[in-house]
Amino acid sequence: MNDLSDMDGAPAGESALSTQRVTEELRALILSGALPPGSRIGQEELAARFAVSRIPVRGALARLESDGLVVLKPSSGAWVAKLDLGECLEIYRIRERIEPLALCEAVPLMNEADIAALEALVEEMVKSADTETFLRLDRQFHLASYRRAGMNQLLTMIERFWNTTQHYRRAFTKLLGRERNWIIHAEHRLIVDAIRRRDANGAGNLLMEHIRRTRLELAQHEDLFPTEQTNGRRRARK
Repeated sequence: MNDLSDMDGAPAGESALSTQRVTEELRALILSGALPPGSRIGQEELAARFAVSRIPVRGALARLESDGLVVLKPSSGAWVAKLDLGECLEIYRIRERIEPLALCEAVPLMNEADIAALEALVEEMVKSADTETFLRLDRQFHLASYRRAGMNQLLTMIERFWNTTQHYRRAFTKLLGRERNWIIHAEHRLIVDAIRRRDANGAGNLLMEHIRRTRLELAQHEDLFPTEQTNGRRRARK
């Protein structure tokens, strides 16, 4: 065996492409909620599903673990990452500090096209007819607003936190319902207005309050974070 082939004899380039494909498709399944938090991920099942060997599957799981989406447990296997309420609120507290920093750094470096793209995303969110579309646009809006910061380690950390809280944002958005989404849209518009005025500190403060409001509301909904005990009580009632 040479260093241009993997353990199954497939060319290294082909294995890398398979790993990338499995990573992207598995990430989509997790972020969409098709694989909910706490779900066990069987390597054999994934290999059969994606018609690859277990090597690209293992590579994909390792990548997704670094993204905060998967937990690998020795002698147990792979699981979709999950949070309890305390962990989620801790992440939101961290986000309240680091995302305004990214935005403040990005604002002076944004051009007119960047700002116009953010405005367009806000209006698309207002018109979004379903939760999945809203979540996709909301994620795109916020991550795009930080992109010009040029702080790669910070942006990687932010995206990891978005990954680990995706399922809970979905549940929370559904809980709020469309009638209360006007608050989110209004806050987004205020943030973009501050960006257009090149008021970096103002935009950062608005963003901090935007994240903080969600944290405080999430704190009132422990039911979004089921534990083994609550699952057991639910099964007992059936």
